[in-house]
Amino acid sequence: MSAHQRRNEPVPIIGGSAAGFYTAYLLARQGVPVRVFEQAERLEPWVRTLIVTSRMRDLLGPLGEGAVVNEIRRFELFTDGRSATIPLKRPDLIVERARLIRELAARAEREGATVHLGRKFQQLQQNGSGLTLTFERTCDGAAEEAHARTAVGADGAISRVAQAAGWARQPTVPLVQAVVRLPKDMPADAVRVWFIPQDTPYFYWLIPDSPTHGVLGLIGEEGKETRQCLETFLDRRGFTAESFQGARIPRYSQWTTVERRIGEGRVYLVGDAAGQVKVTTVGGIVTGFRGAIGVAEAILNGGRSRELRRLRRELDLHLLIRRMLHRFTQADYSRLLDLLNPPARKALSAYDRDAAGAILWRLCLKQPRLALLGVRGLLTR
Repeated sequence: MSAHQRRNEPVPIIGGSAAGFYTAYLLARQGVPVRVFEQAERLEPWVRTLIVTSRMRDLLGPLGEGAVVNEIRRFELFTDGRSATIPLKRPDLIVERARLIRELAARAEREGATVHLGRKFQQLQQNGSGLTLTFERTCDGAAEEAHARTAVGADGAISRVAQAAGWARQPTVPLVQAVVRLPKDMPADAVRVWFIPQDTPYFYWLIPDSPTHGVLGLIGEEGKETRQCLETFLDRRGFTAESFQGARIPRYSQWTTVERRIGEGRVYLVGDAAGQVKVTTVGGIVTGFRGAIGVAEAILNGGRSRELRRLRRELDLHLLIRRMLHRFTQADYSRLLDLLNPPARKALSAYDRDAAGAILWRLCLKQPRLALLGVRGLLTR
């Protein structure tokens, strides 16, 4: 099939996620007819405060700026009575998820994509020339079909498209965070992080989204235990939860091949549906956008994408780091903060969390004992 033919083939995208709408935008601006099918009858995504690196601006340019509610200039790390401050050379961005999705949807429509709300995905079948997708209209329960050679599943961590196309269901972890008032001594351009491995192998965070308020949360292993740990942490430190936010986040354990052939058709996965999440921090906005770039490249270039290869290497490196951190004890985190000498902190300041390879290389150069600590963490059961 020629590039011209591929650009004239309609592509249905199932799921009105950030990665889904960004994929729609990328394809539509290349002249590809795109239809986005979203189950909700109105585009009112769940509100959730997110922190992303400045890489989002590198990828999107001005697109998405309307969702940025704050900028972070430093991280304050705490564990077992120790602390360390890491200034950021480029600010991290605090983003409101619902605003981001609506902005991406509007831009995709402006480029020519059509958005169909109130369409619940039911099944995916092969036909003589490609795929038949069946939806249920939520307004009246009637069935509706779409036909295409290529379809994209962007319907989240528990993707019905992925299951229908034969992918295994991916593991997820719970994220819970509470909206709280900021402490009086906390600047609005700083994020606080606490490492308490007996509560969670990840960490607690306090992220300001305004001069007075922020979200305090954690990622856990089990939903009920995670909520209990958060409530105990809030109580011990004198915070009062004004409301709660939560989600199930993919836990990246291996690369998911994003393309699958169904007869003469092709199905792609993108974003959380493909588990494109940094498992070190369980953050998936920037990596989901990179996955969207890769899937759009593959659709336009006959399955070839350099961006997907680069993304796989990056996510696998984050997995290696997470395996090490999952074995850290409280004493290990104490040693980690003790080893953050000025050169090591400068290295952390210069690179964002999306550049895991560069961070590891620079840290090992500036503080070799960090490498030994990491190797010990990988070898310790």
